[in-house]
Formats: sequence, structure tokens, C-alpha cells
Amino acid sequence: MDSIKKITAPNGGIFTGQGTNTYLVGQDDITLIDPGPNIQEHVENILLEGDGKINRILVTHTHKDHSPAALPISKELNIPMYGRLVDGKSEWEDKSFVPDNVLSHGNTIETSEYTLEVIHTPGHASNHLCFYLTQTKCLFTGDHIMDGSTVVIAPPDGNMAAYLSSLELLKNYDIENFAPGHGNYMDNPNKTIDSIIRHRLARESKVMRNIEANQNLTIDELLPIVYSDIHDSLYPIAKMSLLAHLIKLVSDKKINLNEGNYSSS
Repeated sequence: MDSIKKITAPNGGIFTGQGTNTYLVGQDDITLIDPGPNIQEHVENILLEGDGKINRILVTHTHKDHSPAALPISKELNIPMYGRLVDGKSEWEDKSFVPDNVLSHGNTIETSEYTLEVIHTPGHASNHLCFYLTQTKCLFTGDHIMDGSTVVIAPPDGNMAAYLSSLELLKNYDIENFAPGHGNYMDNPNKTIDSIIRHRLARESKVMRNIEANQNLTIDELLPIVYSDIHDSLYPIAKMSLLAHLIKLVSDKKINLNEGNYSSS
């Protein structure tokens, strides 16, 4: 991992854990991945560590803890920003980020030192991208996969079906480790992916069982039952992912929604 330098922003919290991870890839031709929040101390750290060698900025997604520092750094260094915008609207969106180059699945960023392949991984956000460093088989996962925390899927931009599909997609790549947007480097990528999928499907099954057993439950009635394993202080966050599960189950025609009440089909 000598070609990768991690800088963690001082924005720790309930959504961000220790803080948002920013990565500098390369030695003399540096790519900046996820510049993070526009906090002066963090921006100065990035510029110091980059030592005038940062030539481009890549953004995994445009949530407010990942991309706001992109524009000021881009202006300071006169370098382009790469990424994409959300398909619709999101309350979590950083509206300051407008990419100079819009990335699509399969695009590559090639330098004389390394190649980064773009993998479109919607789910946490419709515009979410992962970046695969082919030389070291390291995947920069943004918020698609995080260390020590479950990813929040918040509709309408967040989509549970897309998230599960994007996780399966990663199995097609020869990945040796993850560089997540929050937390530490992660080994055993396939084991991690399978564990996340099992966890999500187990939660979905719990939703189904409780709807079948009780019938005509609102999301607020389902919340403490389905998430009985977490503290109620986390319910506002869990409610977002519960809604994503319910939307998926309605779309799959496994449950019905009628005037705010959910029942089995």
C-alpha cells in the first residue's frame, strides 16, 4: 500500500465514524480520491501531503462529507474534478460539486504509475462510484462498504435493490483489500461482501415475517420490531434503511402498501 496515503478528516460523528477518509494515490502523479468536507485544517493537510503533485480529483459520491472540499482544492491547484451527479434529488447532496469530467462504469484513469477503473455502484447513492486500483487490487469503496458500520440506504436516492446488486457486481473483480470511506483498510473482500448481503437479506426476512404475523403495520410500528437489536436513539437512521427494504419488497410484489399500512401479498 506504499502508493496510497490516507488522510482522515476531523468530522467524526454518528454517520462518519472516525471521520471521512481521503486518499492520495501515486507518488509523482497523484490522484486525490474523496477530498471530504471543506474544513480548512483538512484541506491544508491534503495540500501539504500532496506536495504540489495532485493532478486530478475523483469523488465516489456527492454526499456532504465526501465532496465539498473538491471545488476549493480544484481552484487552488487548477486541476479537474471527476465524478457524477445524482439521478434525482437528495437532501444529502453537496450542490457545490459539478464534475469537469463525468465518469461512467468501465472508464479508466490511466497514468504512467497506475490505472484506476471506475465501477458504478448505486445503492447508497445513485451516483456512487468505486475505484479499482489495478496494480495493487485495492478497491476504494467510498460509502458502498464501510469498516465497522452498516451503510445507510436512504430513499429516494438510496435504493436497496440497487445496493444488493452492486455488491454482487464487485465479486467479478479480483480485489485483495478495501480502502473504505470510513474506518480502516479491510481484508477478505469476498467474505465481507457475502456477510453484508446476508445481513441485509436477514433484515428483509425479519420485515417480511413481522408483516405476515401482524398485518397492516405502519413503518413506525415496524421500526422497533424489526430493529429490536439496536438502541432506540438510532431509530431515525434505521428508519431510512427500513423504508428502503419496504420499497424493495413492494416492488418485488412480496408486500402491499395501502394508505401507509403494509400487509403481505
